[in-house]
Amino acid sequence: MTGTDARHDITTRGARGSEAGGRAVWSRDFALFFVARAVARLGDTMLPVALAAGLLEHGYGAGAVGLAMASTAAAFAGLVVFGGVIADRFSTRRLMIGADLVRLGTQSLAAGLFFAGHVVLWQICVIGFVNGVAGAVFQPGVASTVPRLAADIQGANGAIRIAESAAQLAGPAVAGLLVGFASPGSVFAAHAATYATSALCLLLLRLPPLPEGARAATGRGMRAFRADLVQGWREFRSRTWLWSVIAVWCLYMIAAWGPTVPLVATEVVQQHGPRAYGLVNSALGAGTVVGGLLALRLRPRRMLRAGALSLFAFFGFPAAVGAGLGVAAMAAGAAVAGAGMSFWGVMWATSVQTQVPPDVLNRIHAYDVAGSLAMMPVGQALAGPAADALGAGHVLLIAAATSVAVAVALLAVPAIRDLVRADAPAQ
Repeated sequence: MTGTDARHDITTRGARGSEAGGRAVWSRDFALFFVARAVARLGDTMLPVALAAGLLEHGYGAGAVGLAMASTAAAFAGLVVFGGVIADRFSTRRLMIGADLVRLGTQSLAAGLFFAGHVVLWQICVIGFVNGVAGAVFQPGVASTVPRLAADIQGANGAIRIAESAAQLAGPAVAGLLVGFASPGSVFAAHAATYATSALCLLLLRLPPLPEGARAATGRGMRAFRADLVQGWREFRSRTWLWSVIAVWCLYMIAAWGPTVPLVATEVVQQHGPRAYGLVNSALGAGTVVGGLLALRLRPRRMLRAGALSLFAFFGFPAAVGAGLGVAAMAAGAAVAGAGMSFWGVMWATSVQTQVPPDVLNRIHAYDVAGSLAMMPVGQALAGPAADALGAGHVLLIAAATSVAVAVALLAVPAIRDLVRADAPAQ
């Protein structure tokens, strides 16, 4: 299938989706996928609480917690591109089920270690690394599954974004209750159960076949694997709007979002206490729900232009904290920032899923994920030294200014601002 054919097929389905309203999104199979994503996200947001509480309880420090989390992130970021090639060569549904079952096993093992009181850091790191590998196999298939389940791809992405945002709000609270009333091991057990639920939903899901002519190559051996990897890179590089966004996003991760996450946490906790940070974090999550709702309603013809405009809203979050404003102002800035980020996320995901041919979509999504995440640890690592040299408040104000520069840069690229949505009616 050529790119033009793929876009024509998506445009036709998008037109049918507009006529069918909610039915273009909500089918039995999409509902199963929706539940799988929401429940898995709930479990993932519980994990940091479990790791922090569990490792600290067994005598480890903050560095050990960071190392355990980094083992997962490193495996995921390093291998997700290869996961994209695998997803384009095999059944994405089976790969996702397999990845969920692997993580069901690893998190059950972690729960057993914590219940038994036999917690060794290197074992927890190995479990985290295996989880990262499984995530790298799972994630690329998400991009190609949504267009196969829903005619209204933007509506489907908006619904999933709302569910994931709600889960992100609830996850830490649920984990805190489990730690308080039971033990960290119970959180790992609950996390394992979320992967079991996700695997069951995906097992019951009936995934429609790819359009005729969109089958991936089936050659075997390392030479064929390398050829698929190279083809994915060529497809990625051939779309100026795609690689330009990722290039700009690297700057955003290094100088805006990367330092904002740790510095906001430390500044708010030190100045106003942990309850205030919880409020600010909740406001951020609530804003992402609002952004998802807006993405369900608004259908801009130039989606990336609208998404880039929404990113201006991020400015208020680091600026309010960096300027030392009150908790109410920081919470308001966080809520507005969350809405803008969430709206951009839906516009971006929908653009990728509708503009890229199905036979290379998993690989393109993998390059997208790898490029988007690669610079975030760099920004987080530089946040501390930069704060020591300039002051945390000044670094946050620089992050706010950078977020504005990023939105301007996105709008300055004609291929980004002028990209017309695939299901837009001809003029």
